[in-house]
Amino acid sequence: MKNRTFLFLALLVGIFSVFFACKKSDKSGNAHLQVYLTDDPGPYEAVIIDVKDVQINVTGDGDEGWQSLAGVKPGSYNLLDLVNDKDTLLADALIPSGKLHQIRLVLGTENFVKIQGQTIKLATPSAEQSGLKLNVQQNVTDGILYTILLDFDVARSIVTTGGGNYILKPLIRTVLQAAGGSIRGAVVPDSVTTAVLAIQGPDTIATTHTGIGGGYLIKGLNDGTYSLHFIPANALFQNAVIDNVAVTTGNVTIVDTLQLQQ
Repeated sequence: MKNRTFLFLALLVGIFSVFFACKKSDKSGNAHLQVYLTDDPGPYEAVIIDVKDVQINVTGDGDEGWQSLAGVKPGSYNLLDLVNDKDTLLADALIPSGKLHQIRLVLGTENFVKIQGQTIKLATPSAEQSGLKLNVQQNVTDGILYTILLDFDVARSIVTTGGGNYILKPLIRTVLQAAGGSIRGAVVPDSVTTAVLAIQGPDTIATTHTGIGGGYLIKGLNDGTYSLHFIPANALFQNAVIDNVAVTTGNVTIVDTLQLQQ
């Protein structure tokens, strides 16, 4: 009787452990965000902005909850180099999945405009230096690569004063979109590192390797159907293929765990 009671309690503990582990994993995970800067043309020879930081807010609190993105590339950027569909990468980081409420571009004081060969320093109000808040209000999903384009309207962002001074008051439009879809799965035994190739027709589109627990994630794939090719690093195991893996933009396709065969 005692043995039965012990087994029953152990079973309950196991069930609750799995339940809470699943609940915890449901809330975990990261989306991948890349931030690009581009510009609409303006009547100037150059417009240099001093980028210090790029921050996001995933809490919905407009005053608190800001965090700097990893992989920010601070520096001076000539906006007029970024016209006609050209852009430059400002940040590349993992962010919490859920909802991206706002993004903030933080500027320094070394901003300039060039007119008729003369370089003039732009007065930059403290509000712009502390960070220009831009509303996004979009859901982001674990395992999906997103790009956000900061489209700088330079012609309307520089204001002249009666004294011949120039003030920088940025007008920026944000465009967030999912950059394709993703494929997620796992390979066992997880002790064998395995290369995973996403192939479409005759072309290898993307390659990754299994990581902790044998898991893999291939991001940024265009809509379509792929074949997954698995190449174990251990020659004792055979190569394998999973065909007809469908990918759609903004979604993660879950593939059944693959058991390597010897």
